[in-house]
Amino acid sequence: MGGATSGGAAFLALLQSAGYVIPVAAITVFALRNRERPFASDAALLYSVTAYIISAAFWSTFFIGVVDGVISFLRVEGLLPAVFGKTLARQLGVSSFRGVYVHLPLMLAAAVVACFRRGLDFIWLALLVVVAEFQIVIARFIFSYEQAFMGDLVRFWYAALFLFASAHTLVAGGHVRVDVLYTHFSDRRKALVNAWGSILLGVPLCWTILAVGMSGKASVINSPLLYYETSQSGYGLYVKYLMAGFLAVYAVSMMTQFLAYYLDAMAVLRGQSPSRPAHEPA
Repeated sequence: MGGATSGGAAFLALLQSAGYVIPVAAITVFALRNRERPFASDAALLYSVTAYIISAAFWSTFFIGVVDGVISFLRVEGLLPAVFGKTLARQLGVSSFRGVYVHLPLMLAAAVVACFRRGLDFIWLALLVVVAEFQIVIARFIFSYEQAFMGDLVRFWYAALFLFASAHTLVAGGHVRVDVLYTHFSDRRKALVNAWGSILLGVPLCWTILAVGMSGKASVINSPLLYYETSQSGYGLYVKYLMAGFLAVYAVSMMTQFLAYYLDAMAVLRGQSPSRPAHEPA
């Protein structure tokens, strides 16, 4: 028994090591075989990757928010057994069951939808937040009705709006920055500043978030995801664990954007045209 356990652990360790080595080797081979490939092409590819990640995250948030909100409403009003039966109604009250059999299929559907939509869908989260807050006002002050899941929905979409929009805001030049010196730089010097800033400040920050948040089972990102953490209110949305996952989406999307930013800067330094002019919306 002990030998089988140690053998399985050794296999997992080998698999994890291969997961680090193989991508690096593949990227190295690709780079050596495409030495003449413009940096702008790779930057455009990374922009597309980021757009897909954000689009999939948005649709996941939208689908899960709506469906989980309906389930929570039926549950708090005692209508789940009449709609789904007693057994399924009881199972839907368990966060792990709802995460696996409700949220996960919705995420897969969102991943498919994102393949066909790469626009700025996340901006609709602003409208969704307003609508969710508006229905709280109407329900509370006109019908004297308010439940925990209603506020959870606002926080769920509000968190997604700011974390998912950050990567696009970076490329569009919407982040707050001190441009007292930068605005007077030449294009080449701006590219130099952007390149060094992306590699020395941007990417390490994203890696720090991922490393600290996913370093172990008890870390701030892994722990809520592994245990399907929910809020203390028993009849709220079962999405608190997903909000921890938003941090990972933020870090990955920002990292790919920083790398694309870096490649565009390198294109300028090498006399090539960038994939898009500086601060052009993605």
